[in-house]
Parts: sequence; structure tokens; C-alpha cells
Amino acid sequence: GLCLLVLRLFIGVHVFLVSCALPDSVLRRFIVRAMCSVLGLVVRQSDPRARDASVRVYIANHVTQFDHNVVSLLTSCSTPALSGAPGFICWSRGFMELGVAGSRVELVDSLKAYSSDGATPPLLLFPEEVPTNGRAGLLRFSSWPFSIRDVVQPVALHVRRPLMAVSVADSSWLAELLWTLFVPFTVYQVRWVPPVPRRAEEPSEDFALRVQELLAVELGVVSTRLTAADRAEHMKRLRHAPPRFAPGGCPPAPGSGRPPAAQPRAPADVRIAAMAQRVKEVLPHVPLDVIRADLAQTNCVDTTIANLLEGRVSFPESQETGSEPLVLPTSQAGAAAGSQGSMAVPSSKPAPKQFAKSPVERHLSLQERKRALYDYARR
Repeated sequence: GLCLLVLRLFIGVHVFLVSCALPDSVLRRFIVRAMCSVLGLVVRQSDPRARDASVRVYIANHVTQFDHNVVSLLTSCSTPALSGAPGFICWSRGFMELGVAGSRVELVDSLKAYSSDGATPPLLLFPEEVPTNGRAGLLRFSSWPFSIRDVVQPVALHVRRPLMAVSVADSSWLAELLWTLFVPFTVYQVRWVPPVPRRAEEPSEDFALRVQELLAVELGVVSTRLTAADRAEHMKRLRHAPPRFAPGGCPPAPGSGRPPAAQPRAPADVRIAAMAQRVKEVLPHVPLDVIRADLAQTNCVDTTIANLLEGRVSFPESQETGSEPLVLPTSQAGAAAGSQGSMAVPSSKPAPKQFAKSPVERHLSLQERKRALYDYARR
């Protein structure tokens, strides 16, 4: 990998110079695409004739930070720079600088004016706004790309590479570039979906949702309602969360390649006791000795809870069911004592030994427990 990286760095400089020197044409795209295959970037397309030359806006899912460069190897297109400071880096990465630093409305107006000029290349937009690995689902499409034109052509991107992940959250574009040059190859599969016109009096939000569903079916993934802001919030929580493999957490899976947490390990009996207490809070009707026995085998709180709920671990009826009071933390206990004693702690309703036979009963049981937790959290 290191040998490939060093060799491809020198070749990549030549690819960059050639792409800058030659004008945008079929010959330039052919030469750069052939040189990129030496860099390990293999680009394939399903049916070039499915691409409509009259469409001015391409809509694609976002997998890597080089998706726009890959599509530009197949056809002329321009991707506006939505983030990052304009300058040489932005230009060298293949983004189009519009010079619009205002609101999203000003950006849309500028893109409308750009796309109305027939001499300019079509726009390639990524409504997900942030890259994902593309294996689970699509982020919710933003509606502003669908307010530019009434006809868009979806582009389905599927990326695969051996040994390494295609896209890693919060990874910089430079790190992704180095890993791309490090691995033997990365295959980009581009599929052109037939153009989708806007229906009569259809809002941009509904238009975006319809194209998202179409792309999700084409890629074989789900269409989620999670946005780029939800992803950013999730990554922020992961950064500020406690260590994943702290005492009481599940150990790394064998062969996962993740090192254990660099922290002193607690004694086995102390860890088992701490994990057993966590399981006891979720399942108060299960005896502690049964919980400890299963934790000694699984060493994972989540696995033990799943074993107890799904009946893989049998246990006798606990004598302390319903008689064990709910212990509040010190701060919550003080707050509860100072509220005139009128707020009663919700009863710790024992979890059922098995799922109810009727889906309606299971749903009602879930709603009752959620309502009790909400009421307790509000108090």
C-alpha cells in the first residue's frame, strides 16, 4: 500500500496537470479516465445512452468526497462549492465557485441564472449534502436543488473497494484521497436513471421526496428522514460520549481490527457487579445471580438483556419483584423531596416474560412504558 501510495502521488501530479492543460472535451475525459485507472479509480457506467443531454440538473447520492470528479470523467458537469473557503484548493478539487456567500435563496437564484445559459455544463448536485457509506440508506434530500429546474435526472452511485471502508464519517478529503491511493483499487459504478419531471403544482419538498424514493429503490437501500444536521449531531455525541469499551460495555468483536480501550481494567467481580446493576435497572424482576451468571459468559450488558428478554436464559420467579423501590440519584431525590411530596415515582412495571401474541397488545404495552418514562422525565 505504501509503495502504491508513493508511486501514485507522482502519477497524480501528472493527472492534475493534464486535466488543467487540456480543454473540456471527450478526448480530455478519455485521457484523464485512463490515467485515473492507473491511480486505482475504476469508473464504470451502466448505459451512457440513458443520459439525457437536454437535462440541466443531475441529482446524485453522496458516497465519497470525489463523486463529482468521477461523474465529470463521464460527462461535462459542474458542482458548486457549498462549504469551505474559495481559492486554489476549492478550484483544484473541481468545484465551481459562484462567489455567493449569502443565504440559500441567493445560491438558488445564482444557480438558476447559471443553468438558464445553454452554453454552460449541467449542474451536478448532492441533496444529501454530506457523504455517507451508501450501504444503509439515503439521508433526506434537501429541497433547494429541486427548485432550480422542473426536470432532473437522478444518478445512482455505488462505490466499493477491498479491505478498507469507502467513506468514514468526519474524515477529511485529504485523508480519503490518501486511502484511495493506498488501496489497490476503488470501483465507481454510475447508473443513469431516466429523467424525472415535476408534477403540476408539486412543491419542491414533495419533488425531492419522490426522487429520493426512486434513488433508494435503484440503490437497494432505504429512504430515511434523517438529515445532514442529524448526522452532525450524531457525530458530536459520539465525540463527547464516554469510551465505547469502558467497564460494562461490550468488548470489541473478534477480527474487527479495533484495539481495546487504553484504560486500566477493573477487577472482574467489580465489572460484573456494575454490569449486573445496569441489567437489574432494566429488568428488576430478574434475580441478580442469574444476571451475574449470564454476564460471566457474555461480558456484555446488551447481550444479557437480549438473552433474558428472548427467553434464552431461564430463571425462577424473583421474590423481590414489585417490592424493590426505585432508587433516585441524589440530585433527583432532593428535587423530589422538595416538590411537596405530591409527585409519585412511576411504578417499575416488570417486563413481560415473553412478547404478547397480538401486535396490538405489544404496541399498547410499549406505549404505556414510553408514557410512564415521559411522565417520570418531566417530573
